[in-house]
Amino acid sequence: MIKFEDKKKYDTRHGGPFDRGSADSWYSRGINPHFYEGPTHFSDRVPESEMSSKEIQAYIAGFFWNEQFGGKKDYS
Repeated sequence: MIKFEDKKKYDTRHGGPFDRGSADSWYSRGINPHFYEGPTHFSDRVPESEMSSKEIQAYIAGFFWNEQFGGKKDYS
């Protein structure tokens, strides 16, 4: 499990791997590693097949950080 202080190890910029992982968790989507080169939806999307192992690790860390410490979108 990711520890709270581990979040500091990652670049948490909007659109980056950590951010996209936490967003997928927030919206109750499954794990689907990806990120954006710049701002989310306003730049090229980088799929898992083109991500480095470090980028995939950051995505997964973001996903599980939100699972442990974040919340979930309320669709009601």
